[in-house]
Amino acid sequence: MFSWLGTDDRRRKDPEVFQTVSDGLKKLYKSKLLPLEEHYKFHEFHSPALEEADFENKPMVLLVGQYSTGKTTFIRYLLEQDFPGMRIGPEPTTDSFIAVMQGDVEGIVPGNALVVDPKKPFRKLNAFGNAFLNRFVCAQLPNPVLESISVIDTPGILSGEKQRISRGYDFAAVLEWFAERVDRIILLFDAHKLDISDEFSEVIKALKNHEDKMRVVLNKADQIETQQLMRVYGALMWSLGKIVNTPEVIRVYIGSFWSHPLLIPDNRKLFEAEEQDLFRDIQSLPRNAALRKLNDLIKRARLAKVHAYIISSLKKEMPSVFGKDNKKKELVNNLGEIYARIEREHQISPGDFPNLRKMQDQLQAQDFSKFQPLKSKLLETVEDMLANDIAQLMVLVRQEESQRPTQMVKGGAFEGTLHGPFGHGYGEGAGEGIDDAEWVVARDKPMYDEIFYTLSPVDGKITGANAKKEMVRSKLPNTVLGKIWKLADIDKDGMLDDEEFALANHLIKVKLEGHELPNELPSHLLPPSKRKITE
Repeated sequence: MFSWLGTDDRRRKDPEVFQTVSDGLKKLYKSKLLPLEEHYKFHEFHSPALEEADFENKPMVLLVGQYSTGKTTFIRYLLEQDFPGMRIGPEPTTDSFIAVMQGDVEGIVPGNALVVDPKKPFRKLNAFGNAFLNRFVCAQLPNPVLESISVIDTPGILSGEKQRISRGYDFAAVLEWFAERVDRIILLFDAHKLDISDEFSEVIKALKNHEDKMRVVLNKADQIETQQLMRVYGALMWSLGKIVNTPEVIRVYIGSFWSHPLLIPDNRKLFEAEEQDLFRDIQSLPRNAALRKLNDLIKRARLAKVHAYIISSLKKEMPSVFGKDNKKKELVNNLGEIYARIEREHQISPGDFPNLRKMQDQLQAQDFSKFQPLKSKLLETVEDMLANDIAQLMVLVRQEESQRPTQMVKGGAFEGTLHGPFGHGYGEGAGEGIDDAEWVVARDKPMYDEIFYTLSPVDGKITGANAKKEMVRSKLPNTVLGKIWKLADIDKDGMLDDEEFALANHLIKVKLEGHELPNELPSHLLPPSKRKITE
């Protein structure tokens, strides 16, 4: 059991005792942040109250994209099996939000049943009404991938009036609700249909505060030639730069995420490397889940603080009897000035404030006379939580990570390339010749021997100084050459014989071809005469 004791007796009478990070987050939220949210109607403006399932649920991955970009196929590719309710086609086939989750038996749970299940983190979605709940299901099935993560499939984003009218619910608001709670948001683009519609642009902007969770997949990249792919990639980055207003570039993964043969295999190695990078990112989610929930709680607390200052400022400005309506209109119109004043008075970053236009729209329907004045004690409690309790929870996160075995997503497509000859980079670079009976360096050894005997060997060995004269001709940095020396000097005598010198030159060649050097010398690279030394 992990625990910490308060050092400031005035701050707390009893010590806080937390068994796990999620237990600590739940207690802090209910005792310190929730009272502030309720007092200033935070849930009517921003996000519903968090429940136990929000702290306990597995990491979730949200897939977003225009229709026919391969969202459902991507899930099928990860799971390596069909899931209930799955439909794939070139037309807009997925017309529902589908939460693909682990279950003992295959089946579909409809939305209205999902939002009353306390074990699922979807109870607050009932606020979006039947129009949405009739388009929301949970597909349950036994699958090793789903033991670690859940995946949310979304309807393809349409264009024009179809998107705005025919849904029957606020599509962008639903996506924003999910974005607050998921661990990763994957935006899928089709290499053939790169145009970002106005509706997709609005959706991406709705995810504005969650750029740290966003990744981009340029799918179906095997259908275009290398030169076209380069242009498509550049066009995508340009389009995203206009919509996502951050100085950092969102990570874009290029590939073809389905189990069919590549149509144009020219970029096979690129696709394999990109797929492995994306898989590593997804596999890390369970390990970082506690940290993500902690980060989201901090963001929520900062927004709740700012919201409290805004609401209390509006309350303070309202007249007690006459002219309330006119004053309300004036305050809403001048909300930007109120933001600026709060920013100055309380030293709050502009990035912590809610969207001005959206806040003005929401305030139109509110009764300002029911707003509460500033209650310092509630704000001090949240400040105390951010300054002290959160710091202690960070320590607890690290302790949990060190005491648990490495948590990774396993099964499905994640297992396919872990072992055997189809692993990424198998038989390449330092792995070349791994399955050969003959020592792979022997192929070029006669060429290396010619150089070796020009370096004045004594008793069959050359000194480090003489070896250095030849090795620096590669123009590799000394740090890299130093690593190669350590790998090649197998008997650690500070000199190289002909086999060790050949090995050093082989490793230089590996590095010059763009491959990484191993941290330890693989057994197949050991010179035949040295294999007994290492046994």
